[in-house]
Amino acid sequence: MAAAQPRLFAGAAMVRRLARGCWSAFWDYETPKVIVVRNRRLGFVHRMVQLLILLYFVWYVFIVQKSYQDSETGPESSIITKVKGITMSEHKVWDVEEYVKPPEGGSVVSIITRMEVTPSQTLGTCPESMRVHSSICHSDDDCVAGQLEMQGNGIRTGHCVPYYYGDSKTCEVSAWCPVEDGTSDNQFLGKMAPNFTILIKNNIHYPKFKFSKGNIASQKSDYLKHCTFDQNSDPYCPIFRLGFIVEQAGENFTELAHKGGVIGVIINWDCDLDLSESECNPKYSFRRLDPKYDPASSGYNFRFAKYYKINSTTTRTLIKAYGIRIDVIVHGQAGKFSLIPTIINLATALTSIGVGSFLCDWILLTFMNKNKLYSHKKFDKVRTPRHTSSSWPVTLALVLGQVPPPPSHYSQDQPPSPPSDGGPTLGEGAEPPLAIQPPRPCSISAVTEQVVETLDQHVGQRLPVSESSQQDSTSTDPKGLAQL
Repeated sequence: MAAAQPRLFAGAAMVRRLARGCWSAFWDYETPKVIVVRNRRLGFVHRMVQLLILLYFVWYVFIVQKSYQDSETGPESSIITKVKGITMSEHKVWDVEEYVKPPEGGSVVSIITRMEVTPSQTLGTCPESMRVHSSICHSDDDCVAGQLEMQGNGIRTGHCVPYYYGDSKTCEVSAWCPVEDGTSDNQFLGKMAPNFTILIKNNIHYPKFKFSKGNIASQKSDYLKHCTFDQNSDPYCPIFRLGFIVEQAGENFTELAHKGGVIGVIINWDCDLDLSESECNPKYSFRRLDPKYDPASSGYNFRFAKYYKINSTTTRTLIKAYGIRIDVIVHGQAGKFSLIPTIINLATALTSIGVGSFLCDWILLTFMNKNKLYSHKKFDKVRTPRHTSSSWPVTLALVLGQVPPPPSHYSQDQPPSPPSDGGPTLGEGAEPPLAIQPPRPCSISAVTEQVVETLDQHVGQRLPVSESSQQDSTSTDPKGLAQL
């Protein structure tokens, strides 16, 4: 037990010394030291890194990204669409009111190009469609009365009845009869559809910069009646042919009209508000949005019905429509010069240039043949000696890098007392005491480029700065840093 107590005390003392060392190191001050290393390969690496960083910020950050601007994305936008054109199928002529859904026009518009029509449906009982696999039966026992099939067309009555054609049987349902698939009439409207025209009116607003603009230029009232869109000649005539849109999206019109699909019309407003308003123009692009090569989800279709009465009996015509759906999507970004992002990016650029110095320091300390010499010259630990308040000449000389004067054993306030043993006085030929000499002037370049030794060595050796530096350099490396 007695032997454990000294170990405990030794551990506590070690912890206290460690704590004092950490506390003392916390108050240390670090300042950069300038050392000129004459090595062309290292200097070439340094300048090339700085050049690459400078080119990155000048070309990419400031010219391409325009980081000197304050920006706003996602403009407020309004879209109005209007479709015009007529087409015909085998039996009739179709106009806009029949093949455009919804009729009011918005950012989404559907143009019907093919129909499967089930006419004259009335409420009653009839065989279920064979597309509903669970509806196939052989007797009434296979059909449960009141059962509702969510993929079917009505509620089962419990009877197994012959199908519309063939020898098959399906369960009878109470629904709109005849159900779809029994007597469907296929009508194709895509023969003249490529010549349909679509007017897309778009207005955008950037609230941060209070900037608004539309995609229709201020022209005469009949301007839109005689123009179609052309990126070069008529960029402000937003009237597009349906065939042009499908072609720009890279699709075959006949195939798309038969199966249906979704085409996106993307309007991009990238505006540099440091330039004139005429430089802010819409850019149009087109692409297909639905998955073309996925059989389960490709294509586009929807159903709707037209209701009427025959002999007081409510009747309807069910239409399964395939078509081309146009989605108008607006993107944009506006930018204008601002002082704050400019200062931030300039400060980042100037700070990043220092990466070259960090890289070269790492190369010197790691890969150069004389890395220990460089480390010895780069890092110095200077301790400030403690002096009384009357030792300001010594402190000033040490700060300026000069040889401090010899310490005086006499106070500046009191003259030296005569010797007690009756020795000679000043008048009797004795040498006067050493006077405190003022520090010699020192140039700034000498302070920054010389090798700093510890202040305790300056005080102890009493050597001039040039001689001490020369001796240190000679003892460590006779050829000096010039050959690095």
